[in-house]
Amino acid sequence: MSSGSTTARNNGRQSLTVAIADSVADWGGAVIDAVETIGDLSLFTVRVFSWLMLRLPKAETLLPNFYQVGVLSLPVIALTGTFIGMVLAVQSYFTFRDLDLETRLGAVINMTLVRELGPVLAATMLAGRVGSAMAAELGTMRVTEQIDALESMGSDPIHFLVVPRFLACILMIPTLTIMADFMGVVGGYVYSIHILNINEHHYWKNSETFVQNFDLFSGIFKSFFFGGAIALISCYRGFHCTPGAEGVGRAATAAFVWSFVMILAIDLTLGRMMYTIYYEWFPNASKLF
Repeated sequence: MSSGSTTARNNGRQSLTVAIADSVADWGGAVIDAVETIGDLSLFTVRVFSWLMLRLPKAETLLPNFYQVGVLSLPVIALTGTFIGMVLAVQSYFTFRDLDLETRLGAVINMTLVRELGPVLAATMLAGRVGSAMAAELGTMRVTEQIDALESMGSDPIHFLVVPRFLACILMIPTLTIMADFMGVVGGYVYSIHILNINEHHYWKNSETFVQNFDLFSGIFKSFFFGGAIALISCYRGFHCTPGAEGVGRAATAAFVWSFVMILAIDLTLGRMMYTIYYEWFPNASKLF
């Protein structure tokens, strides 16, 4: 019995050691994969910007991408912005009423829209609608060897496929952001004035007082970075798609997930930086409270 117990303990220690080693190996593999992905994406980005400096795509290549990214995204962006403005009115009204500050509801809704929700939601909808489609399209081209065919004919697939999509995203997303802001303001106004019966004069007066031009500028400025991140991540995932239909699906899913994560990370970084600088330069700027 003593020998059997000793053998069982030794086997248990060996199993624990193997489990720990496997866990460490898994974590190490994940770290290595992450470093490789970051390196590949960095090189991919350098190639895109190199082509931007060397030669821009032709108009017949750019315009279909502008239409796909910008025009076809307007309805969903407008609808989303409208409902977000209404939701903000519903969620903020009762708290501000309890504080006897319901007339400042317009400032809260409009400031939140132009600063954060307008740009972020426009970018999120763009990542869901356009980013996933770009990853799936390029992934299908990779799986069916169409990208290899372009290379064999002497065309650079980065210049022909990625650069037009990148330009379309960074140039059209500010327009989509403005549309989301505008429709959100309209939705919040209609719900606040006609349903919540807030005084219209004070609603717009407080909006004018507290919502600064810098708020609108900061949202539009951040949207350029959102669009660039969406295009680069989506195209990279499509270019490095694994074979098969499952690989295309994974590429589309990963494109949206990582685009959304990068949107939030960029929003946090730029928002913190820009408003720190702004309030240092203008310490007497109007504040809501």
